[in-house]
Amino acid sequence: MLKAIADRLIVKPDKTLPSALIGVENENKFTNQGVVQSIGGNVTLAAVGEHIIYHRFDELSLPQDDLIVIRENSLLGKISK
Repeated sequence: MLKAIADRLIVKPDKTLPSALIGVENENKFTNQGVVQSIGGNVTLAAVGEHIIYHRFDELSLPQDDLIVIRENSLLGKISK
């Protein structure tokens, strides 16, 4: 398993819902929400398993399982269920 370090979080983004518009291709696009998979040792604002919202353009895509890496300061909020 991939382990985050320092102030980084590894997140599995939520996929977008299908578009209501005909002819719009949304496959392989993601929202700016996801579930935290791993956190670095310096992260204090999130925990593994939490559903978060993050700044969309601060991410680094990883080839494994559609995961991304973000910095803790890219967090915009948590979603409570």
